[in-house]
Amino acid sequence: MAARNTRLMRCTADDLFAVLSDGWLYPVWVVGAARMRDVDAEWPREGTRIHHSLGVWPVMIHDETEIVEWDPPRRLRLRPEAGILGRGVIRIDVRPHGDGIAVTILEEPVSGAAALLPSLLWKPLLIARNHECLNRLAFLAEGRRDEREARELDHRTETPDPAEGSPSPQAERDVREADV
Repeated sequence: MAARNTRLMRCTADDLFAVLSDGWLYPVWVVGAARMRDVDAEWPREGTRIHHSLGVWPVMIHDETEIVEWDPPRRLRLRPEAGILGRGVIRIDVRPHGDGIAVTILEEPVSGAAALLPSLLWKPLLIARNHECLNRLAFLAEGRRDEREARELDHRTETPDPAEGSPSPQAERDVREADV
């Protein structure tokens, strides 16, 4: 009955789980998560939570997601909770596929408003949402792979020196015109 999506990614399971292990990245890849409020210090240990908000300002719902199962490089199981919208279960399965991985996300509401609706209504919405979630997750994990292969991850241990880069001429003009 769960909504199911699968996407092939050109990276390793380690690259993917490195992204998943950073709770602060959650709103970058989860459609609907607007901002992070806190990440438990022990994340991604089972039973720990990330605290985020969903919606569009000024209408925001504070919610949290708990890790139920953390089993790299194979599986992650989460239990999100969003107030009146209810709770759900999300499972992310990873398996080798060619020179990359196949990532499947399954999601199902288990309580609240979404669970009261027939699956005919919520399932297509979750499939569309999770399609984009997997696309975003792939950009992060594949980007990490590219940096790792270029050995650039070693250079990300310090804050970059602003003197090392410069904005484009168009960006500089836009800033002058906006007077911000």
